[in-house]
Amino acid sequence: MIVFRAGSPLRRLAVTLLAVVIFRVGQNVPLPTVDLAANSVEDDSPLYWVIDLLTGGGFRLPAVIAFGVLPVLVARVLMRNLVPVIPRLSALAAEGEAGTARIARYTRVLAVVLGGAGVVAAGIGDRGAIPLVVMAATAAAGTALAILLAELITKRGYGDGVRILLLTQVLAVAAVEFWRLVQAKGVAAVIVALVVVVVVVMGTILVAQVQRRIPVQYAKRLIGRRTHGGTPTYVPVQMAQRSGPIVLAAVVLAVPALPGLLWSDATWLSAITAVLWDEADPVRMVAYAVLVGVFAYARSAATSVPTTIASKLVREGGFIPGIRPGNPTAQYLEYVDRRMNAAGALYLGAVALLPEIAIAVLDAAPRFPFAGVAILVSLIFVVDVALTTAKQVETQLQMIRYQGYLR
Repeated sequence: MIVFRAGSPLRRLAVTLLAVVIFRVGQNVPLPTVDLAANSVEDDSPLYWVIDLLTGGGFRLPAVIAFGVLPVLVARVLMRNLVPVIPRLSALAAEGEAGTARIARYTRVLAVVLGGAGVVAAGIGDRGAIPLVVMAATAAAGTALAILLAELITKRGYGDGVRILLLTQVLAVAAVEFWRLVQAKGVAAVIVALVVVVVVVMGTILVAQVQRRIPVQYAKRLIGRRTHGGTPTYVPVQMAQRSGPIVLAAVVLAVPALPGLLWSDATWLSAITAVLWDEADPVRMVAYAVLVGVFAYARSAATSVPTTIASKLVREGGFIPGIRPGNPTAQYLEYVDRRMNAAGALYLGAVALLPEIAIAVLDAAPRFPFAGVAILVSLIFVVDVALTTAKQVETQLQMIRYQGYLR
């Protein structure tokens, strides 16, 4: 059929959905020699909550794709840190596209090894050498299948494959947690959860799309017999929106609470831990919001490059109307960028409180001390992946619309 021809939107969507279905089936098929009755763990400890969130529930089974795309993410981080250290990898990185392809192949192999070694390191039961080898080989094959599905989505589907599959894992665990909360709190949980989701999603989309467009004019230049330049354009300045400051603020608040967990006999340490560990505590909420805003602003200010933009405008003959080129332009760009970053930091600090306020309103004691942080980061990640995928779909539709003019 014409609608399912190679590269068509429906075919890309079908490939993406089929890959997601196969991935989730692999996360629900148990490994060989696994005794489901012996491994059925109903534990509400924070450790199992985190493991479920990172693996999509595949490790608790354990399943063929026990770790999901977690080995791929770990392999990418390890390889990124090994490239500057190992001369051979540094030489490959300097070779261009061919070297990058070799490094990507090494990353896949490392991810497969991590997927198989993870089962061995976990020591799931006392099964003997041969069953453990079979389980490790199957888990490694499952990781290879997850890599194949992720690359298939990236090449023939919509969005980045690893991020799409990671989103699938997060949503699978979030759905179970939400149903458990509904069973415990009833309709109130649904209403509060919908309010939090709608506000966070709409705010994240607004912040991701909004930008300050600074007008730029390029001087006309005579090259040969033709005049070039003179067309007006703009420099976009966007708000800061990252989930990194949210996680960093949670870590900063968690570190002072650790001594109270280790030395519970000290009353004052236990009091500090009780305040910093309770997401519904007003003091902790204020400190958390302030830290998120400060870290978001600091990170955005550190990555700002107004001087580079001003130098590029000077080289290309561009200028901002009413602003002198050079240092005055850099100062003006920095002034606008600071205001945009401050607005983004205020938004992130305010929205960081929404899940914690919801937990306080519902009086829901989460299984994980920083459940509000996990909820917020998951929501921002979901919106980010959705926006990226939507832009790719829009690009594909525009290419099809103007395909007749490009021939």
